[in-house]
Amino acid sequence: MARCDDLAMHSDEPGRLTRRYGTPALRAAQDAVAAWMEAAGMGVRRDAVGNLLGRYHGSDPAAGTLLLGSHLDSVRDAGRYDGPLGVLVGLAAVEHLHARGERLPFAIELVAFADEEGLRFGTAYLGSGVFTGALDAASLALADDAGVTLADAIRAFGGEPDALAAARRDGADLLAYLEVHIEQGPTLEARNLPVGVVTAIAGRSGLQVTFAGEAGHAGTVAMPLRRDALCAAAEFVLAAEETARSLPGLVATVGQIAAEPGAGNVIPGLVRLSLDVRHADDAARDDALRRLRARTDEIAAHRRVVATWELVNDNPAIACEPALAATLARAVEQTGHHTHRLPSGAGHDGVMLTHLCPVAMLFVRCAGGVSHNPAESVTAEDVAVAIETVDRCLLLLATAPSSP
Repeated sequence: MARCDDLAMHSDEPGRLTRRYGTPALRAAQDAVAAWMEAAGMGVRRDAVGNLLGRYHGSDPAAGTLLLGSHLDSVRDAGRYDGPLGVLVGLAAVEHLHARGERLPFAIELVAFADEEGLRFGTAYLGSGVFTGALDAASLALADDAGVTLADAIRAFGGEPDALAAARRDGADLLAYLEVHIEQGPTLEARNLPVGVVTAIAGRSGLQVTFAGEAGHAGTVAMPLRRDALCAAAEFVLAAEETARSLPGLVATVGQIAAEPGAGNVIPGLVRLSLDVRHADDAARDDALRRLRARTDEIAAHRRVVATWELVNDNPAIACEPALAATLARAVEQTGHHTHRLPSGAGHDGVMLTHLCPVAMLFVRCAGGVSHNPAESVTAEDVAVAIETVDRCLLLLATAPSSP
């Protein structure tokens, strides 16, 4: 918990926690974690995009490698547990082995991904995307608000944009990936449980929608003649909400909106906005997107504007590996707590890791279900249960008759 507080001091912005990819704040956070990794007997390196990796060797080189990890970047004005908690719980588990002078048959590789949230470039899963070889090379041309391209940001961070393809982790020796994360929802709190075993991660579609109308003088263009892009966008925002409310389990969010030319006395002629749509059932999500696209075209025709619809990222729902989840559940039971299984509505690096190996996740109770917010809160007691669960899970995997 103290380490979570320490990492929260490293921020791009004074007075609040914001840690974007490639910034000095992220480097400082990584340096702190790297020092803790080394003290825990781990060999430490960074890959071509700047993911931080610590390796604790096993006693049997042929036994493979178990991945633990999460991310160290954040959203804007973030809480201090989303991401770092998973890295630090994994670190604590390795520290316990190191303190006992113990090696499991398999190696443990702790990964602190450099960018999961995508705040700076809109590249969700940048770190794990490179790690798994799933990053589209075209993403290197993306630019941040200051005009810095992703390729240049990687170079400035000490990485190698031309070596990203070669940075893909070979999955031949990988047994599984286990991530600990705050729940970001109220289920565990409602059931008075410290931890829960994740069954699946919801699919997510991220889009940019643009409405192009015609700018004009706010005082001279009559209302019937207007082609107001912002009014069209406003209708779209409410249509997204209406669509999500009509289908159980679906969530849709417009989190960014920008109107041009952006003057108080000018009718907006161009509006760009983001759309985030999620559901645990990919067919339901696809159907919602089709319905919302049709509604977008109706809005555009009615208001005499042009609508464009660009899919920025699209990730299917993924199921956590049943056998590994069962082992994790057994570890929870060994701590003296009931096992509750639940899906994740939020995305995680595990989505990308499914390209390489089986995936399992452990959720930690989060006060009020609040996340992506400075009020994000977990208790030391619940974190202790999470650490003990991971400790026990590692021992169960090490003594299992077959690999995870």
